[in-house]
Amino acid sequence: MSAISAVNLLTGFTVLILLYAFLVKEVAHRTTVALFFASVIAILDIVLKFAPFRTLINAINLDTIILLMSMMIIIGVLSETGVFEYIADFIASKMYTKPYLMIVMLSTLTALVSAFIDNVTTVLMISPIVFELSRKLRIDPRPILMSIVFASNIGGTATLIGDPPNILIGTAAHLSFMSFIYNLTPAVIIVFMVYLITISMLFSSWMRDYRERISSTVLSKKTSIYVNKQMLWKVLAVLGTVIALFFMEDVFNLTPAVPPLIGAGILLIIFRGTISVDRALRKVDWTTLVFFAGMFIVIKGIEELGVMKFIANELALVGKEPLILLILVIWVSAIISAFIDNIPFVMSMLPVIPELAILTHYPSSPMYWALSLGGCLGGNGTLVGASANVVVAGLAEKFGYRISFNYFTKYGLLVMAVTVAMATVYMLLVYG
Repeated sequence: MSAISAVNLLTGFTVLILLYAFLVKEVAHRTTVALFFASVIAILDIVLKFAPFRTLINAINLDTIILLMSMMIIIGVLSETGVFEYIADFIASKMYTKPYLMIVMLSTLTALVSAFIDNVTTVLMISPIVFELSRKLRIDPRPILMSIVFASNIGGTATLIGDPPNILIGTAAHLSFMSFIYNLTPAVIIVFMVYLITISMLFSSWMRDYRERISSTVLSKKTSIYVNKQMLWKVLAVLGTVIALFFMEDVFNLTPAVPPLIGAGILLIIFRGTISVDRALRKVDWTTLVFFAGMFIVIKGIEELGVMKFIANELALVGKEPLILLILVIWVSAIISAFIDNIPFVMSMLPVIPELAILTHYPSSPMYWALSLGGCLGGNGTLVGASANVVVAGLAEKFGYRISFNYFTKYGLLVMAVTVAMATVYMLLVYG
């Protein structure tokens, strides 16, 4: 390692440590922290010249930003129909005294949808129901919100299209959609069952408080919820088209942002007389989008400084025995993905896996599955581990409920540890 690369590597790790120290200590709002460290990366790039500045700017994934913005507009228009209030009222009336069953139902629904639609889109559709439930039952929605976020990250691991790291792995390793179903879906089902048991203990105090605070007078109130059916069917038709286009991305060679962008544009035209552009754009959580933009620059800078490559190379040196290698891949992937976006780490690991296979004379496919399980499940570890986590935290803040980095991590790390441990046991039993 040259002196310059050593300096770069030390700088990268220092920035990474300080970034999370600022987030954990809540020195400022997470969006402020992201923008501050994006500026730090820009200044360091001027001094160290580790990457063309355009590379850092291009790291802002407009596909993600546009997808989020468009889906927020679509879900915002859908909320105008009254359907979320209706669904929340139905769930509350049927599961009024059964908070755990309520969480299980919403989590299972989220996991199933996340297997076929990206996690962020899924939580954007489910979260409004949770907020309406909390309003009707006068409860703290944060445990339910975090439950659906955890479920989305678990469910998204099951298929090739469920989570971006899986798409990267499938493309690089030439793995088919059905190979993900055969190798990962059984593991995800087992992990999800263990997860449901885990949250029964994790949120036991909240459920106990729920039962004590809920009054029968809330249930006895007769509510007459108006659903604009004519508007609802139009929005559902557009949303159905968007979901269909998600499934046909490969056929039409679309990026993930295109289907919701088309849907948002159509809805704004259809309802131009009733919903103004300003009103529709107020549904967008711009604070969260700016946070993502800042973090994209920071993570790209850390990657260009050599941190990801260093970790991947060290893993290749340590892992000699196949079983030890599987354990290392899944746990290192999980731990790093809890603190760094899993996409750059997975990209850094993809060329390493074939080298590890040659070195250990062990098939590469089990290591790809370990990389997927670790990268996706590790996203539950902290607030910034997955995009869905940040989006839900941003939505909660708009409704007056703060999900801080520490609050999320207190539950997220335990969920990550339990689910990754179960996934490790599965991998060792099936591929060991």
